[in-house]
Amino acid sequence: MPDPFLADFLARARRRLRPAPPPVGAEAEAPAIGDHSFSPDLAAEAPAGPGKPAAVLIGVVEHPDGATVLLTRRSTALRSHSGQIAFPGGRIDPGDDGPLAAALREAQEEIGLPPAHVAPLGYLDLYLTTSGFRVVPVVALIAPGFALTLNPAEVDEAFECPLAFLMDPANHRRESREWRGAMRSYYAMPFEDRYIWGVTAGILRTLYDRIYA
Repeated sequence: MPDPFLADFLARARRRLRPAPPPVGAEAEAPAIGDHSFSPDLAAEAPAGPGKPAAVLIGVVEHPDGATVLLTRRSTALRSHSGQIAFPGGRIDPGDDGPLAAALREAQEEIGLPPAHVAPLGYLDLYLTTSGFRVVPVVALIAPGFALTLNPAEVDEAFECPLAFLMDPANHRRESREWRGAMRSYYAMPFEDRYIWGVTAGILRTLYDRIYA
């Protein structure tokens, strides 16, 4: 039996997502959405210039008993954001044919996700991080039955979180902590023993706003 929640999500996504990716290079406008959206004082600290283009894959896995979103836990050996929950993705390289190609390449390099299992649905607007990345979130449907091979230099774990959980605003917590001498606000979506927060939770909240607002 088809998942009714997924069916509604897909119908909304096809109407409301961007059909083409936003500009991400020097011609891109300053992103209105990002970490600064939740802590307005961060806007003054946003890096000037075009920023560093990146893309992430918001992969919705089409399971008969309930759709999920494919996430990773970054390696604890990494120098930045070690151990944090993230989407597959990374920098857009000069050889990539746009954000979709970059997201698919990174997902294959990080967790061995076969591109043949991925069907793009659309894009969100650029998301600006405090570290200066201009991220294009690529929303896609992933057919089940894939086998993953993790790159231990980048990823400690790949797991799936129910789409219905992530798209329920009751699970979207607003939290704060001190960072660089000031209090910063952000979203967090704790799931089981995993703490989804920061950029990942911010992008998921942006997806919720685009699909259901």
